[in-house]
Amino acid sequence: MSDFDPNTVSIRDESIRLGQLLKLANFVEDGIEAKALIEQGLVKVNGEVETRRGRQVRVGDSVTLDETTLTVQSHDASIG
Repeated sequence: MSDFDPNTVSIRDESIRLGQLLKLANFVEDGIEAKALIEQGLVKVNGEVETRRGRQVRVGDSVTLDETTLTVQSHDASIG
């Protein structure tokens, strides 16, 4: 049985830009789509609407789009 958790996304570094995270989590297909969703105020970081695509999202932060919330975790944590 896999330890895959659909409510987490793993990053290699301490932080990642919000637009990149949306692509990594398969919320969007490309940066253009990410930019549009973010600018429309449809993305929340830690419960607050975020309109900056370059916002640094860090391990432990949560990102919400529609009814889906993901928690950012360290890539190292997902290996164990």
